[in-house]
Amino acid sequence: MSESAIRRKLSLGAAYSFLNQFDKAQQFLNEACDLSRKYAPQLLGDVALREGTLDFLRGDGATAESAYRDALRLARDERDQFLEAAALGSLGLVATRQEHYDESIDWDQAALHLSERLGAKTSVARILGNMGWSYFSMGDFENALALYQQAEKASSESGLVADRIYWLIDVGNAYFELHDYISSGSSYRDALSLAQKLGDKQATTECYENLAVLELEKDQFDSAQHYANEISRQLQSSRDSSLTPYSTLIDGWIAEGQHDNGRAEQLFSSVALDPRVETSLRGEAQARLAMLYVETGRISDAERAFRNASDMIDSVRSSIRNEELRISFLANGAELYENYVDFLVSQRREQVALRIAAQTRARTLVEGLGLDSRRQSAEIAAADWNRVARRENAVILCYWLGLRHSYLWAITPSRQFKLFQLPPADQIDAAVRSFGEALLGPRDVLATANASGRSLYEMLIAPAKNLIHRGSRVIIVPDGSLCGLNFEALLAPEAALHYWIDDVTISYSDSLLLIGAPHKWPALPHGKLLLIGDPVPPGDDSPRLPQAAAEMRSVEKYFPSNSRILAGSEATPESYLASTPEQFSFIHFVAHGTSSRTRPFESAVILSREGDSFKLYGRDVVKHPLKAQLVTISACHGVGLRNYSAEGLVGLSWAFLRAGAHGVIAALWDVNDASTADLMDRLYGGMGKGKDPASALRDAKLALLHSGTIYQRPFYWAPFEFYMGR
Repeated sequence: MSESAIRRKLSLGAAYSFLNQFDKAQQFLNEACDLSRKYAPQLLGDVALREGTLDFLRGDGATAESAYRDALRLARDERDQFLEAAALGSLGLVATRQEHYDESIDWDQAALHLSERLGAKTSVARILGNMGWSYFSMGDFENALALYQQAEKASSESGLVADRIYWLIDVGNAYFELHDYISSGSSYRDALSLAQKLGDKQATTECYENLAVLELEKDQFDSAQHYANEISRQLQSSRDSSLTPYSTLIDGWIAEGQHDNGRAEQLFSSVALDPRVETSLRGEAQARLAMLYVETGRISDAERAFRNASDMIDSVRSSIRNEELRISFLANGAELYENYVDFLVSQRREQVALRIAAQTRARTLVEGLGLDSRRQSAEIAAADWNRVARRENAVILCYWLGLRHSYLWAITPSRQFKLFQLPPADQIDAAVRSFGEALLGPRDVLATANASGRSLYEMLIAPAKNLIHRGSRVIIVPDGSLCGLNFEALLAPEAALHYWIDDVTISYSDSLLLIGAPHKWPALPHGKLLLIGDPVPPGDDSPRLPQAAAEMRSVEKYFPSNSRILAGSEATPESYLASTPEQFSFIHFVAHGTSSRTRPFESAVILSREGDSFKLYGRDVVKHPLKAQLVTISACHGVGLRNYSAEGLVGLSWAFLRAGAHGVIAALWDVNDASTADLMDRLYGGMGKGKDPASALRDAKLALLHSGTIYQRPFYWAPFEFYMGR
């Protein structure tokens, strides 16, 4: 029996698998397996791969995984790298279908590296797309979009029209989640045109489904119904039942929009209660049910549906073991939680609404520090939120930005608890962007009475101003774009126009659940300092900082006999990691910093080169637990650039808080070398007199603000913020 005859049976088995003619497919694969055992055992790996694909298309993920693992083992035994790459990619695909997204990315990364080395362009395109699927499923829509676009381009260059259709659909899905509906619709229509030319009924149906959802998002029910009719026509001639639940969900949404509530409930329930439907889709159906019950006044049913949908999101999230991948996942529940909070507020249950908001905020950070976000938020709510404010002797301002409604909860030490409704997120976001540009521009925003700075004060602070007395301590729990806003620089109108820093001392917290941990700030002479910086430049991109040595000397003098200094060539990532960082009460970096938007855990402090290494990455920081009272990152963009839904800005400051630091001082933007050295000297001088970091940092900023020099502009004093840890 020739090898080519066996491969022909394998090809027929694969073809019938994709035609959903599973019995015929199994027949040919059985014949190929028997013949391979007798005449060509080197083909058994190919047989196992096709068997896995058949099982995958049948919906039997566990059996498919077993077959793919057999294919991987046999490929390595035969040293068949092309088969090995195919098996790795297939394991990534089945892991995604099983909702094991971090495991899927690990398989896909291995498959991608091998396929690129082999020049297997077809495999590279498909692996990139499958990785995009995993990132999309975890709510990381920006990375998903980039991977889908790479997959679509690679498929186009390789002439893979069928694959290109699906990557265009996925590009549209990513744009949709990023609220770029114009680009989303354009991608869907491009995919539809190709699918119709190719006669791909499944892809055509998916395009119609996505276009229907796009119209529903805009409340265009007539045009959505047109697409729904096309979906029904396609499904009548299709043997693929996997699309039915999604089309059912769309029909329910249309029925709801047409006020046919009974039919809408029936359709949503059929998806929500079907255990065969993937968890994320059942959760979406529960969320639609919740909103239907809200609209029809069935309050207890609505709350139950909200809880069910939330539980389903949690069940998928809990399967993601990789912390770096888990931080993006709650973006999948953003609309659900926004609707849930709106519902609770409408029922005048402001404290419960705050509890739901609190348990979704910075959840990966909170859980990484050993806290149960759900239990902790429930306990604090039951115990009285004002106790937290009293413990800190501070007014807590907790923000929630939504597409329709935004909220501010103000909690005071004197038992006041107030909820204020704010403008929608898009209005706040626009003002934050405008003010951020002005702060980095050439003109002083106070001298020009910047409109955005005044508007943001009126939107964010003025509603609660009667609860915040001059001289108060204020803890900001920001959300969305507010994570990148320095509230101290807002322009307060009372008396003469002035910066809000003149009135209050501000700290920031990523989560309400991180506030109030009991700890005392040690006096500086008794605290142990790790001072690392003034590195040897590792390249032209990171020139030596002229004031770095002076800043290090000014910090060191406050710890005359209890410090470890790593400077110059000794200031390497390895020396930090080998220093047993958990033994230090204070850690201070003086160096360049980089922040990655696409890979926040690759944000880094730039230190001296040792071998090929010169970056202390956030992912390495997280792995080394700290007990430090304060970590100061005297570098640019220490807070980070990537703002994750519910998690906030993730970068170096997040990494040090996750490692266990009780407080972190880091910068929102590029910092000036000379003014930073002055600021840090004043900061430690204040702490040396017994002040806590937030108060000492404010005093240092005020000294620059009122210096009568160029340093009075917020560009110089406002980038650094104090973040509270656990």
